[in-house]
Amino acid sequence: MDEKFNIVNFLKKAVAMGASDEHLRVGHPPYLRKDGVIWKVNAPCLTTEDLKDALSIIIPDFLKESIYSACDMDFLFELKGCSRFRVNFSHQLAKPALVLRNIPYSIPTIEDLELPQAVKQFSKLNNGIVLVTGPTGCGKSSTLASLIDIINANYPKHIVTLEDPIEFVFANKKSIVSQRQIGFDTPSFPSGLKYVLRQDPDIILIGEIRDEETMIAALKAAETGHLVFATLHTNDAIQTINRIVNMCEHASKDVIRKQVADTLRGTIAQKLVYSASKQKRFPACEVMVVTPTIQDYITKDNMDEIYNCLKEGAYNEMMTLNTSLMTLVNDGKLSEEEACAVSEDENELVKMLKGAFTGTKNYYE
Repeated sequence: MDEKFNIVNFLKKAVAMGASDEHLRVGHPPYLRKDGVIWKVNAPCLTTEDLKDALSIIIPDFLKESIYSACDMDFLFELKGCSRFRVNFSHQLAKPALVLRNIPYSIPTIEDLELPQAVKQFSKLNNGIVLVTGPTGCGKSSTLASLIDIINANYPKHIVTLEDPIEFVFANKKSIVSQRQIGFDTPSFPSGLKYVLRQDPDIILIGEIRDEETMIAALKAAETGHLVFATLHTNDAIQTINRIVNMCEHASKDVIRKQVADTLRGTIAQKLVYSASKQKRFPACEVMVVTPTIQDYITKDNMDEIYNCLKEGAYNEMMTLNTSLMTLVNDGKLSEEEACAVSEDENELVKMLKGAFTGTKNYYE
């Protein structure tokens, strides 16, 4: 007789082996994501009863009455002494399904994440907006958490986070940190942003900008002297700027471009690239610092020139994705083939690796 599925034991084993996500669905064995790759667990197929039993253990009491009438729901589960989990409940083929994302207790540092030291400069800002971008699962939340923790440890500020759901939990250090969960502490991102401006914040973290209303509210908060951190699902700085402008459909494009030029302080676009030799993933980053020249290019919608600024911006610790990939290759963390596989401009990277581009600084030092 097959052993009954035990969600607690399963999650403990998944965390111990370094998984980042767990997928549970009826009619299939459990799946894990580790180092960006999905793996099927050698276990019996899950039943509807297995999923219901798992839900009865992990779902908060206040959601138990409403969970089965909802098509989709997000919530947090904590397994004491093991990990916290961001949980998404959904249905597929009219049957319940769960996807869990593991959230460590400790807040990682820039060094833990092996991010370029150039990222740290954004923790020293006093106003404007900084966007961390990239695909799902690329480490955006961890990067933001590391920046917030630097500020928390070094500056007397009031930091307010708006998250859905809350992931990393901050203890007050030199700063006061107020964390608000969408749907429980405030109805929505736009509503939370409206009222947060009356809560004496210095820094506002927005878990994700999803719509025009949130974007406009974020730009307004940055305009009024606050430092705003947020995430977007875009791949690079140019795409990020275009996404902001195009997201604001009900405003003049020229007005929005000027607003972005005045408030945007920088972008960090990241990917996680798997190294077969190291058997782990490394972040490759494009870092843009908005200089007066870039401000002018944004205002005039001269996007093509921004990439040239990134390539030439060593003084401001800027870098392109290819610069970051080349550094990872030179440091022996990635092979040339692994780097080229994720490059947006493989021909340029090949030339860089052959030495056609010189004088590139190692931003990971």
